[in-house]
Amino acid sequence: MRKIKSKIKNLKEKICLIATSMYFLLMNSTTAYAEGIGDSNLAKGTEKLINDATTWLMILSPVAAGVLIIYFFIRRSAADEMDQKKWNNRIVVAIVSCIGAVIASATLNLIIGYYK
Repeated sequence: MRKIKSKIKNLKEKICLIATSMYFLLMNSTTAYAEGIGDSNLAKGTEKLINDATTWLMILSPVAAGVLIIYFFIRRSAADEMDQKKWNNRIVVAIVSCIGAVIASATLNLIIGYYK
């Protein structure tokens, strides 16, 4: 039993030593800063790509949701009572998904706008 306790104590000491040395290693490291990354073609192109993608998402998501909702209404009208509940749920999911996609796209577009 004493051997196990001593091994556990040695293990704890080694872990503490490793954690302390890793802490000091990370705290004393020098930081390298890149100059002019925001002016590179990659950064500008990525910014334009995200801006265009979010704009298209704000346009296409309501259109796709509208088409799906119309389809779900048509299917619901031809369904029996049990299936009508499923189609109602699908309509609600389509509406909530459309709202979520538009809000996410607008938020991303707003965040990208701060970097211009």
